[in-house]
Amino acid sequence: MSEVSALSERIDALEIRLTYQDETIEVLNLTITAQWTEIDRLTRQIAELKERLREAENRVPGPANERPPHY
Repeated sequence: MSEVSALSERIDALEIRLTYQDETIEVLNLTITAQWTEIDRLTRQIAELKERLREAENRVPGPANERPPHY
C-alpha cells in the first residue's frame, strides 16, 4: 500500500506544479502582450516625432545642417 500512496503523492505534487506553471505562463503571456502594445505605441510615437522634426527643419530658412563659418 505504501507504493500506491507514494505514487499518489508524486502525482499530486506533479499536478500542483503543473497548476503553478500554467498560472505563471498566463501571467508571462499577459506581460509580454502588454510590453508589445507599449513597444508598438512608442514606435508610432517616434515615427510621428521624426515626421514633425522633418517638417520643422523644412520650415527653417537656409541650409539645415551646414557647418558654421568658423569651422
